[in-house]
Amino acid sequence: MSAALDLFTFVAVSAGAFFFLAGTVGLLRFPDAFTRLHALTKADNLGLGLVVLGLLPRVHSLSGGLKLVLIWFLALLAGAVASQLIAGAAWRRGAGE
Repeated sequence: MSAALDLFTFVAVSAGAFFFLAGTVGLLRFPDAFTRLHALTKADNLGLGLVVLGLLPRVHSLSGGLKLVLIWFLALLAGAVASQLIAGAAWRRGAGE
């Protein structure tokens, strides 16, 4: 059973790292602020979710698992708020025209 958990953890964390890399590439390659924000927030949120999912079987207590999920939730919330603020500022500067 430990080998299956090791494999699951490895696959989930590797997939999360791939999505982090994809978000970074999107940030560097896309042409305007809105598509860059979309690529970065979506890929980073999914990447962090996969990393948390891969680490959950390794946690030895319920409180540790809840802390991981809470960190993921707070990162989702912070990413959404920050991207809305950046998109609003870019829109007011005329980046959407």
